[in-house]
Amino acid sequence: MSTFSLTAGQLMAVPIALTLLTSMPSGATSADLEEVLVSATLRPAHGEQRSITIFDQARIEARSAQHLEDLLSAAPNVNSASGASRGRFIQIRGVGERSQFVEPVNASVAMLLDGIDLTGLGAAATTWDIQQIEILRGPQGTLLGANALAGLISLNTTSAFTKGLKVAVGVENNGGRRFAAAGGGNLTSTTSGRLALEQYRADGAMTNTFLNRTDTQGKDEVTFRGGLAWQGISQTVEANWHFIDIDNGYDTFSLDNNRKTLSDEPGRDALLTHAGRLKWSVQGTVNLTTQLSVAQTDTEYAYDEDWAYVGIAPALEYSSFDSYWRDRDMQSLEIRADSDQQHWRWAVGGFLKQEEETLRRRYTYLENDFSSALDIDTGAFFGQVDINLSETVTAYLGGRVEQRKADYADNAGVNNALTDNLWSGRIGVDWAPSDQQNLYLSISRGVRAGGPNSTLLSNLPSLHSSTNTPLSNLGQFEEESLINTEVGWRWQNANGTLQSALTLFSMERQDQQVKQSLTIAREDGSTQFIEYTDNAAKGHNRGIEWQSAWALSPELQFSASFGFLKARFDEYFTATGQDLSGRAQPQAPEWMGSVRVKWNLAEHWLAGAELTAMDSYFFSDRHSARSPARQIANAHIDWTWQSWRVSVWGRNLFDETYYTRGFGSFGNDPRKGYVLEPYYQFGEPRTFGVTLNYQR
Repeated sequence: MSTFSLTAGQLMAVPIALTLLTSMPSGATSADLEEVLVSATLRPAHGEQRSITIFDQARIEARSAQHLEDLLSAAPNVNSASGASRGRFIQIRGVGERSQFVEPVNASVAMLLDGIDLTGLGAAATTWDIQQIEILRGPQGTLLGANALAGLISLNTTSAFTKGLKVAVGVENNGGRRFAAAGGGNLTSTTSGRLALEQYRADGAMTNTFLNRTDTQGKDEVTFRGGLAWQGISQTVEANWHFIDIDNGYDTFSLDNNRKTLSDEPGRDALLTHAGRLKWSVQGTVNLTTQLSVAQTDTEYAYDEDWAYVGIAPALEYSSFDSYWRDRDMQSLEIRADSDQQHWRWAVGGFLKQEEETLRRRYTYLENDFSSALDIDTGAFFGQVDINLSETVTAYLGGRVEQRKADYADNAGVNNALTDNLWSGRIGVDWAPSDQQNLYLSISRGVRAGGPNSTLLSNLPSLHSSTNTPLSNLGQFEEESLINTEVGWRWQNANGTLQSALTLFSMERQDQQVKQSLTIAREDGSTQFIEYTDNAAKGHNRGIEWQSAWALSPELQFSASFGFLKARFDEYFTATGQDLSGRAQPQAPEWMGSVRVKWNLAEHWLAGAELTAMDSYFFSDRHSARSPARQIANAHIDWTWQSWRVSVWGRNLFDETYYTRGFGSFGNDPRKGYVLEPYYQFGEPRTFGVTLNYQR
């Protein structure tokens, strides 16, 4: 593993210096950069008032990205945690969840697929026939409420109005193979349709030496999408359906901290999602949009808890298996209205959502299966007004009020009903002194709902009184709120060949929700973990985000990004008395960045290369295990002829060793007497392949 370090002052100087550098005139005049609309807003916009990263189809294909997790390292101050076959949990600016077991999770980062709420279901973020991915950093409560405390990720599929056919067939190392097809066109003079299908399979990069298998961490992923659209004179109706079937293995942790496992019962990480939406838009003096969304998802998450086989250490060993089956049903209805007036614009709307989630857990140390049910009803009103104070200055004010009713019950005797009345909003001013520059200042508030610590509550009676008493007041955690202050500067040159976006932000967190755990020894020497959510007193997350693109000529384009983040607990004492005040928050690398070049080498030939880097960071606030700093190189070279394209590509070309999840608060190796040591989940090794594409 390589190491690389800079001082905080040097790091903060990088984007500022580069922004000033890119403000110099460019001689290129014939390679304009494409302007992209942002859909994940109350009104379609160019994103001037937000820190945002957009991945289009070309960027997705350049990385041969099968899943959202293959792209996130190119977005400043965005990270993910695995503990599964995919990076299921996403953090923006150091805020976000890292795992889910028994407890329901109130998400900090929202995820939408064609406007359908799939928050917390990161495994469903496959990328075939995705036209655009938008990552909005900072609270997006006006748009989505309590699920968007840290930000929002929106995946938008190719419109049914898009004509044409595309096919992709690919092979890669570690047993990877892929077939995908998508096509659409006119069904009548006013109606269009589109279908997309992909199957991806891979053996994975782990070897189970006990079972003599190389596929126990394998992937088997099927994506099917369908769309219908009708276009009238002033009306549009769109219907979309998604079927996503993820049937992946989960056998990733090794007692020897390498890519060789010893499990006798490999786990499973599966997801089956049916999701659909019906959207009706009416254009007029007042524009109306109505969207009805439904999603049904069944997941299975199971793993060999001992990571070993019976007989590895007969005197000390234990053997256990843990399985979680979750079923989630969601229905939502949103109605929006907006209008442009002479000097101002407005948008208002209402939102209703109903969620039902059931869990069944089967665990070796439970006499009977654990089961729970959670029902959540949410109602909200939201709106925003933009006022032109002058030809160059616009002020805006938006807000959302919502009521969230959550009823939780389980067969361990825990019953909890909680009603939260929440509000979020944003206020700011936007100054566009010319067509080439835009500056904004905004203040936004985000929230995350509270809830019960059900596992802790159900286990309190069995704990010793010395432990029970100080923990009895932790049966419920409170709402978290966050105030984000943000200053942004966007600039482009006169001919649109050079663009730069710089954002400075400061997020102040109140009653910050953090995961904690209890470790209880069993009679056989193994340990039982009880996770719960606690409220830290205060925390802050401050930093810089910079992104730039430069079309030096029609043949050569550069892009770069940089993120700097200081995320700290200001004041936090755990329930066991540990003082974490001043400590860095988990999953929050202090810096990360990327540099990318795209070069049309000659007729029919295109090449691209990218370097991404990330600082070290804590995996958790419960231990000191860290992910090391890393530098990852990706590249591709394409040959095109008429409708055909052959792409030879590679990710992590130098086979850098890095980790996506880590534990450091327990020992699990009976051969060593369960001595405390860290354990890691490895990131993607060198991966390379060839893809044949046809498109017309």
